[in-house]
Amino acid sequence: MIGQIIFVVCFVAALFLFIKNVRQIYSNIKLGRDSDRSDRPAERWKTMILVAFGQKKMFKRVIPALLHLFVYLGFVIINIEMLEIIIDGIFGTHRVFSFLGTFYNFLIASFEWLALGVLLSCVIFLIRRNIVKVARLSSKELKHWPKTDANIILITEIFLMTAFLLMNAADQKLQLYGFEHFKSAGSFPISQYLLPHLPTSTESLYLIERCCWWFHILGVLAFLNYLPYSKHLHIVLAFPNTYFSNLGPKGKLSNMDAVTNEVKAMLDPSFSPPSTDAVARFGAKDVQDLSWKSLLDAYTCTECGRCTSSCPANITGKLLSPRKIMMDTRDRLTEVGNNIKKNGSFQDDGKSLLDSYISREEIWACTSCNACVEQCPVNINPLDIIVELRRFAVMEESQAPASINNMFGNIENNGAPWKYAQMDRANWTQQH
Repeated sequence: MIGQIIFVVCFVAALFLFIKNVRQIYSNIKLGRDSDRSDRPAERWKTMILVAFGQKKMFKRVIPALLHLFVYLGFVIINIEMLEIIIDGIFGTHRVFSFLGTFYNFLIASFEWLALGVLLSCVIFLIRRNIVKVARLSSKELKHWPKTDANIILITEIFLMTAFLLMNAADQKLQLYGFEHFKSAGSFPISQYLLPHLPTSTESLYLIERCCWWFHILGVLAFLNYLPYSKHLHIVLAFPNTYFSNLGPKGKLSNMDAVTNEVKAMLDPSFSPPSTDAVARFGAKDVQDLSWKSLLDAYTCTECGRCTSSCPANITGKLLSPRKIMMDTRDRLTEVGNNIKKNGSFQDDGKSLLDSYISREEIWACTSCNACVEQCPVNINPLDIIVELRRFAVMEESQAPASINNMFGNIENNGAPWKYAQMDRANWTQQH
């Protein structure tokens, strides 16, 4: 009974903390501007199923995709067993679903194979990050905490899967000994090879089984509350993020309604713009000026670096890294959220997303080619953030590189980006 009480307390506390953290993240995302992503629901469901559930875009790089698939399936399917663990923990039962008979044996055997797949995949991922040092996983923005975060999760997964297999091995041996309530149930194709290495004492076996059982459940509950502080929050947010993807043409940039209506009014004096078109700011200087979808993107970023490794600006040595854009946005959003939580409303801290986190050199290095958007496995759009920061620099501050200002001047004076007068445009067709 004491064990059951401790389990219930731990379980309820973990759920409470997780819900509290999720509400904070939701509040932070809601700081963004409105953006209607409710159209074409059938297409949105299809996108989510293919990209989030089906891992479609991951397979542009086959080997990492297969390794990730093992971890993904293992995480989703093995945690089905959590339902049994929770019921056993609350009511003091043991393998409560064993009445399913042959199907239960199939489930446990499947869980063991998946656990082995997860364990091996995580070991390979650790080697890729820390020994092979794959270039996109060794960039300067991944130093310190991001690198530590990734290693913590991989090592934790290895420990959890090891505990799961060791728990099953001790359980199986206790079943063979007919110990107390350890009735014969389950099939153990992997953990059976651990039996010769376990002690023969039933007391020692029971201690191992209980320690691994508690380590597994407490580890999962701790992992649940670690997610809001980790890039692995994408485990949860990948699904809504892909559902709310931009379904329009990827090369089409959005226009501000207020600017569009002002131009219409200039061209047509009879046009009366809606009174709701007033905007507080053109573009974005800080995270509150971005759309809620861009803020959701920031929390969903997996830090995999596929965007940066495909970015032509980054490849040619320029400062821009789309991954860093997303990481900086998330860091600033977290800082702003904590500011509001502490003070009741946002108090100016002398910082902003532009300049304090993301430099002007970074945003103007972007070629707007959408390579980062195309490569992201969960449909994140760094370009939206870059464009909004540029809009602020140009429309609010009138600050842009000289080459951009020259182009603006040419468009204003000549109706084209070039310095030639309109009447001279066709001169190149003349034969000399």
